[in-house]
Amino acid sequence: MENTLLKQVLREYDEKRTKAILDADKRKYELMKVNPKLIELDNEIFKNSIQTSKAILTSNKKERETLLSDLKKKNNSLIKEKNDFLKSLLKENEYLNPHFECKLCKDTGFVKKNGTTTMCSCLIQHVFDIAYNKSNMGNLERENFSKFNIKLFSDKIDKTLYNSSISPRENIQIIKEKALNFIKNFDDPEEKNLIFTGNTGVGKTYLSNCIANEILKLGKTVLYQTAPVMFDEINNAKFGKENSNFDLFENILNVDLLIIDDLGTEKISESKITELFTIINTRLLNQNHKITKTIISSNLNIDELFKTYTTRIGSRLAGNYRFLRFFGEDLRLKKGKKEL
Repeated sequence: MENTLLKQVLREYDEKRTKAILDADKRKYELMKVNPKLIELDNEIFKNSIQTSKAILTSNKKERETLLSDLKKKNNSLIKEKNDFLKSLLKENEYLNPHFECKLCKDTGFVKKNGTTTMCSCLIQHVFDIAYNKSNMGNLERENFSKFNIKLFSDKIDKTLYNSSISPRENIQIIKEKALNFIKNFDDPEEKNLIFTGNTGVGKTYLSNCIANEILKLGKTVLYQTAPVMFDEINNAKFGKENSNFDLFENILNVDLLIIDDLGTEKISESKITELFTIINTRLLNQNHKITKTIISSNLNIDELFKTYTTRIGSRLAGNYRFLRFFGEDLRLKKGKKEL
């Protein structure tokens, strides 16, 4: 990961962690100012710990075990009394604690697991958002399942126009259920990846954002790239061009959820087809012993995808991806409609 960018993000983390701690101290000061009993309880907890520590230094092993047991019981009793008092003041137990954005790493950016310190998923995602996702995932607050308006899709069946015996509304409802199932079973290696096909403006990107939103809530990482930008960035990184994201390819291979939007709009070349095969194949093999999933969206239909990207890629897609065809009116052309 690029050191300059990582240092920048870690400074942001340090600032927001410091702010959370200072805000907690301010809440504590204001509460204690009008409720001196809290000060008494805190002082008693501190005094009890100091007295026990001094006693432990001059005691034998058996006495130390007894003293530690007594300390734990007394402190637990004092903490319970403090929490009960906070409840009586209509304040939740966590009121005096710092309110960190990430409960996992407490806004440090790092977590310890099995004795090893690693980067927290929230830190990795933040770097992804700055370095790669940029505007691609800028609409997550607006584009999510809570604002998914299925009524924007027509309930009229038109076999001639859509080559389907169901309406666009029924079709999108089926697709939505499959998307929710994909999220629910994300860590199941048997759960297939997704390919969204269909014309422009029928909801492919919107649904990708809905899924990304939910995957992020699970504490996983998401990298979202349009195919033209992704291939250009990979090319820049390979040839060491200035400002290229040199570790983009590694992150593409390892991110929990990779979303490739607008596949088929890039200028097709043998090198890009090779890169795409490597990406798809490597992520399917789970070489890093972790579950990774991929969503691909394209304006190309199934036949066009197979013809464009060779049999090798087509066979991988056919065996490991679930094809979901979107159809209906171009929703972007509907005036006055801001949400799906």
